[in-house]
Amino acid sequence: MKLFYRIKTNCSLPIGRAGVGLFLLLLPLTSTAQFRINLGGDSPLRKLNLAEMAITNLYVDTVNTEKLVEDGIRGMLKGLDPHSTYATAKEVKAMNEPLQGNFDGIGVQFNMVEDTLIVIQPVVNGPSEKVGILAGDRIVNVNDTAIAGVKMSKEEIMKRLRGPRGTKVKLGIVRRGVKNMLYFTVKRDKIPVHSIDAVYMIRPGVGYIRIGNFGANTYKEFMDGVEKLKAQGMRDLILDLEDNGGGYLQAAVKIANEFLQSGDLIVYTEGRRQKRMDYKADGSGKLLTGKVIVLVNELTASAAEIVSGAIQDQDRGTIVGRRSFGKGLVQRPVDLPDGSMIRLTIAHYYTPAGRCIQKPYKKGELKEYEMDFENRLKHGELTNRDSIHFDDSLKCYTLRRHRTVYGGGGIMPDEFVPLDTMQYTRFHRQLSAKSIIITANLRYIDNNRKLLKKNYPDFVSFNRQFEVPQSLIDQIIAEGEKQKVKPKDDEELRRTLPYLRLQLKSLIARDLWEMNEYYQIMNTQNPIVQRALQLL
Repeated sequence: MKLFYRIKTNCSLPIGRAGVGLFLLLLPLTSTAQFRINLGGDSPLRKLNLAEMAITNLYVDTVNTEKLVEDGIRGMLKGLDPHSTYATAKEVKAMNEPLQGNFDGIGVQFNMVEDTLIVIQPVVNGPSEKVGILAGDRIVNVNDTAIAGVKMSKEEIMKRLRGPRGTKVKLGIVRRGVKNMLYFTVKRDKIPVHSIDAVYMIRPGVGYIRIGNFGANTYKEFMDGVEKLKAQGMRDLILDLEDNGGGYLQAAVKIANEFLQSGDLIVYTEGRRQKRMDYKADGSGKLLTGKVIVLVNELTASAAEIVSGAIQDQDRGTIVGRRSFGKGLVQRPVDLPDGSMIRLTIAHYYTPAGRCIQKPYKKGELKEYEMDFENRLKHGELTNRDSIHFDDSLKCYTLRRHRTVYGGGGIMPDEFVPLDTMQYTRFHRQLSAKSIIITANLRYIDNNRKLLKKNYPDFVSFNRQFEVPQSLIDQIIAEGEKQKVKPKDDEELRRTLPYLRLQLKSLIARDLWEMNEYYQIMNTQNPIVQRALQLL
């Protein structure tokens, strides 16, 4: 007897992060595909089916059938490429949120200090702001259940705060200067998730836009930013894709389209069972003139590499930074009945010059793949361009100026900017790893928010006049000693302090305003950003 199953895949589903912390790239198909699976006696899948039945019915102890099946799926995918993965329903939901553009909740940015939730900023015009919740408020109970002082996990707190749009949640809040607990009933609503981190004029005539990932609303946010900067006199643009792990292919194609002439190839995809599909510019872009510089680093991946590769191959702009991650694989989401998902690699994507920029990997060797950053650092690639070697067989040429570019492992920038190992000291990395810096910053903001707002009513005055107090630096160093994190010598401490002060000032600005202000400060000492300004 032969058994047949049909698996439906909803190919327009949003996608999440890959196993190595990078966004997957979705091949946009709108039809529902069906696959007929043969479970007859001559099918290898028949063995899998019989093994599951035997274990479930005959094994000596009770087994978790769901886990058994999940382990089997993971085992099959493990032998494929690093980006073919399985995710549970809970994982799928968490991974999709950054890309979908919104979620249902109460609308606050918060962080945990010890075991207490402190509101950093309520979302502008969000449900919490509308009822009067303020930055600095402590949410101590939810629907009369204590969440502070009870060692509740952040995930559990999030679960209690979030809920379907239109439902209500009662919050108990402690506010500085108010003796009794305050109670607010918040009606949950759609909360926007922004993928554009910063939009501002970095100098006269030059705009700066940083994209954190490519989500459902990225293109609209990007175009809103372009219009804002053009109104302020932007002629040239710095597009910052550092640390951008990718996201939706469609969003990347739309943004690349803004820079390219009609008919210019942006990207194409092709696989064993997938015919070549070309994506071309339609000539309607708003950024067809003016200089363009794209910033990349070793964490720039996937959809971000599509934009970078298209602009480089079409000789539309200059790529500045360090070699990008090198993810050139396209995943199709296979939606399973319980909400879980298989994300299966079905094609490669190629830049206009024909480069497949997927870096090499061995099937089933995920650990080596994840060690790529450490290997690049060890081999000197992050600090010395001459340490980067490409095989001549991977050579390609840009389409207008016929400059040499290479496939086989990320986008190599036109202007290489080495990693400044003097700036990121071992002492600083250890302070960051143990959350000593971020915790000290949150305490400082919590204790001084009103005074800071009074002394610096706007970001311009703050940026010009504020200096990180020595007392805050001393607290961080003292806490480091308590946790056995110390500088190797006075020289390491001396090298750490300038960047530590810059980071703290940026974090304080972020918590008083937004991420936009954070990057305005951080970029003053970002070597890749500064090199872009020199080129302009």
